[in-house]
Amino acid sequence: MRYAFRLAELLGHTPDRRKRPGTIKAIVEYTGLDRHQVAALLKNEAKYIPIEALSRLCDYLIEHGYAKADELPGALFAIKPENFWELLARRRRLEVCVGVRRPPDDQSADTAWVVASDAVLAGEVLNGVSTLGGTAKALSNVGAGAVRSELPPHLENLKQTLVWSPVTMPEDQVRARVKEVYDEFGEIDGDKALICLGSVKSNLTVEMVMGAAFGCDPFVSQDDVKTAKERSCPFFLRYRDSDPHPPAASAGMRLSKTEKADQPGLYYEQANGSWAFAGGATRGQDAALVFYIYRESLGRLEMILSGFSGRATRLLARTLAHQAEVFWPPIYHENYLQIGAYIVQYAASEATDGADDILRTDLLAEATVIPLPVEAIQRRLAKVS
Repeated sequence: MRYAFRLAELLGHTPDRRKRPGTIKAIVEYTGLDRHQVAALLKNEAKYIPIEALSRLCDYLIEHGYAKADELPGALFAIKPENFWELLARRRRLEVCVGVRRPPDDQSADTAWVVASDAVLAGEVLNGVSTLGGTAKALSNVGAGAVRSELPPHLENLKQTLVWSPVTMPEDQVRARVKEVYDEFGEIDGDKALICLGSVKSNLTVEMVMGAAFGCDPFVSQDDVKTAKERSCPFFLRYRDSDPHPPAASAGMRLSKTEKADQPGLYYEQANGSWAFAGGATRGQDAALVFYIYRESLGRLEMILSGFSGRATRLLARTLAHQAEVFWPPIYHENYLQIGAYIVQYAASEATDGADDILRTDLLAEATVIPLPVEAIQRRLAKVS
């Protein structure tokens, strides 16, 4: 069993320098600890912590109302997850965000709907979190000679959030709702996770997650960068001509001023800086994206689960149900920060042209999971820092 140090989470400390209200200085002045030591503890980078230092931190937390005496020092430690579903299940609060659409000629919000494929994916997420991918019962059983010190992790609070999809409502109203949802999530205290289902075509909260992760402005197209290497995100969604085309840092119509993206679908950057096409609109060439960023010291997890097409979304749900282990461990792990980024390619293994295809949740397709190269992540994080 491994542990993480939760000082930053208890204090509500953020890595954003613009939002730091002198946290380190206040702790140093109260405890007498070294400034570099306090900074390392906030980032969960310290290799060890002396008992005396731990005692002073506990005094500070109690004195300033961040924790009660009977909660410490236990509240300062959290168990590190050891698989994909546990990463989600160990959060105290889970928020699932889905895009909502409505008929363009109907002014009533009563007729708004969630796309069937997104509903299937949401159901699989809830199933995976609640059952740990089907392993919760086995973990809770005590076998011969085996003793478990705790029950399987489980959520304390589950929230479902709806946002307007692009074009459904006026652009300023769509963005305002997305920003409201994301800001409210950030202001909530305690261990938490936000899962955004869908792509920017249906759920612009995805843009907020991308902007925070890679230090770029959401809702601003990057189609005119000089080269694709300069894009802020290491993956790119090329819209169909018939899709909504909301301005986005993670999506658009071309990779750069000089580089086209000839086919609609998902693209990703390779280790050498070149870009590859994963698949998308063509049947038999479906593609999906799994991305998550876990700020361990803050207890803050943000995740995107997105299929380019409705079929890819349902295939992704099936992949999560049967082989979620392919999305673990994270491809990037640097002290307090963990990032998982995966492209999933689907090659159809059966004929699926029937009228009832949309009703099927047991689709079969060969899945190829491509972890994004760590170099593509590191290049962008270096720019952010």
